[in-house]
Amino acid sequence: MNEHTKETNAGAPARKPLIATETGRVVSDKMNKTVTVLVERRVKHPLYGKVVTRSAKYHAHDENNECKEGDLVEIIATRKLSKTKAWRVSKLLEKARTV
Repeated sequence: MNEHTKETNAGAPARKPLIATETGRVVSDKMNKTVTVLVERRVKHPLYGKVVTRSAKYHAHDENNECKEGDLVEIIATRKLSKTKAWRVSKLLEKARTV
């Protein structure tokens, strides 16, 4: 590498690391320090073009047992915490409405 290339790369701002985050609803809080989060996303079908709802359930770590069923939460990817748990709750976005 020549000096010119080093200068342009050194002056560039550092890139922020990519951190996987998802937003979903808590569908179960029966486990201790763990919640099940349902994440739904809408994708266009590759052949027919119809918009289809795809969903996935993730087990997320909830240290203080503060999330209840129906809450809207943001989860963030982390290291494996158990056999099925590799996410943790980062933010409680909206509390569930009680009737």
